[in-house]
Amino acid sequence: MATAAAALLSFPVISMEKLETGERGAAMEVIRDACENWGFFELLNHGISHELMDEVERVSKAHYKNCREERFKEFAARTLEAGEKGDDVKDVDWESTFFVRHLPASNLADLPDLDDHYRQVMKEFAAEIEKLAERVLDLLCENLGLEKGYLKKAFAGSQGSPTFGTKVSSYPPCPRPDLVDGLRAHTDAGGVILLFQDDQVSGLQLLKDGAWVDVPPMRHAVVVNIGDQLEVITNGRYKSVLHRVMTRTDGNRMSIASFYNPGADAVIFPAPALVADGTAEENEGEEGGAAVYPRFVYEDYMSLYVRHKFEAKEPRFQAMKSDAAPIATA
Repeated sequence: MATAAAALLSFPVISMEKLETGERGAAMEVIRDACENWGFFELLNHGISHELMDEVERVSKAHYKNCREERFKEFAARTLEAGEKGDDVKDVDWESTFFVRHLPASNLADLPDLDDHYRQVMKEFAAEIEKLAERVLDLLCENLGLEKGYLKKAFAGSQGSPTFGTKVSSYPPCPRPDLVDGLRAHTDAGGVILLFQDDQVSGLQLLKDGAWVDVPPMRHAVVVNIGDQLEVITNGRYKSVLHRVMTRTDGNRMSIASFYNPGADAVIFPAPALVADGTAEENEGEEGGAAVYPRFVYEDYMSLYVRHKFEAKEPRFQAMKSDAAPIATA
């Protein structure tokens, strides 16, 4: 598709080293355009050591091979059998995954099948990703004209902490890509997502201007995407976008996605500085004018999201507006 090919050529990639040079303005402009028009961008030279990233990749792939591959093969056989009989398997995702919680409380010690080395590597990687996520949020604050730290503070619940965790996924080869997707199209519910993806096996796509565009695999890059909560806080200036993972007949794609999300009881609403009259009351209006998104508690949004993840986001926002009751923010 010509549109997709053209988009791929201009996929936003930022070398963070440029932020410390005379090219800072141009790099910040790429980030701004990416947040407003793509919902995704890729970071190079982001400060996370290549050695640590290589070790995360090595131990993650070994863990899948040693601990999860046989279980996945059983699932795959059942799914293919059902699909080939004519059953609808479009509500199934061709992935093997587990989730690591980091904040407000870690579950690393409780996860089965992880050896001590894997736990230590993941702990070190999470600490680096958390720092990078907060640096990214401050770059977004700068572009939005918000005070430094505004977004981090907006994500902090009563415990003063975000919800932060990592989804470790493998997308093994699928002999029938026509039957099932790796991961169905969706937007992400949370704040900012930082992805360390396989640089050899592609599959992640985003929807731009009506065309599916590949997110290009790049060695030692971190892919950043905007979640629903940032769309709300920016009053629609930044957009979460639909993305999906396609199945392939060859290659086992690694995906390590870290979600820096609001705390469970954080109150989410458009930033007053991004609303024309300086308030965040619910009024009808255009993006960048009156507040066009509701005020809600993050865990209430998540309760709705888990039931409607693979559906359009707009009805979720509307439902939160319809259900809205006065919420104290002090």
